Amino acid sequence: MVSVEKAVIARLKRNGETFEVLVDCEKAMAFKEGKSVSMDDVLAVSEVFSDARKGLVASEKRMESIFGTSDPYEVAKIIIKEGEVQLTAAYREKLREQVKRQIIDILHRNGIDPRTNAPHPPARLEAALEEAKVKIDETKPASEQIERILKQIRSVLPIRFAKKEIAIKIKADYAGKAYPFVQKSGKILKQEWQSDGSWIAVVEIPGGIEEEFYDQLNKITHGTVETKLLKVRE
Repeated sequence: MVSVEKAVIARLKRNGETFEVLVDCEKAMAFKEGKSVSMDDVLAVSEVFSDARKGLVASEKRMESIFGTSDPYEVAKIIIKEGEVQLTAAYREKLREQVKRQIIDILHRNGIDPRTNAPHPPARLEAALEEAKVKIDETKPASEQIERILKQIRSVLPIRFAKKEIAIKIKADYAGKAYPFVQKSGKILKQEWQSDGSWIAVVEIPGGIEEEFYDQLNKITHGTVETKLLKVRE
């Protein structure tokens, strides 16, 4: 159980009334995200307030009327799930770092240098974010910020999103094992099974993962895979 001094407020407004509980920020957010967390670990005190800062305890009668229960643990679950949890500076920074890593992964997987058609290493992408002074919003998914961020980092790094079409031929011995990997990596545009059991296909993959794609196929096929880059397009 977190101390009251370190707790933050989780708040829900319902039927014009305010209900608050004092919670451990990280554990409350874990519970909100659907993880299994004990309310004893989440709550600083097992009481529901109408105003936590003033220490005003919520009416049991009103909780019963609005939530169908006056059990503080059950009401707290509803408040955390449906309401707003105040975030500490440390937790915001942790979220921001998570979103940043997701953004770098999206840029690395999908982005290429238009001059060479080669991907940018994650370290270079991270440096570009810093150089372009990109602001990352920890409250929004990475996917919703990519378009804005792409425009910003183009001022310091040549980059565009692209797809690559690659022809592959895999021997019968490895085709069964390679197929699910290829299917997971991109979109199979064409395929044909040969009379000797080998597999020929044309695959569309995110532009930035070409080398990783080749590396993994070489591991699966012990270096026997045949590949050819057919097309690079946006």
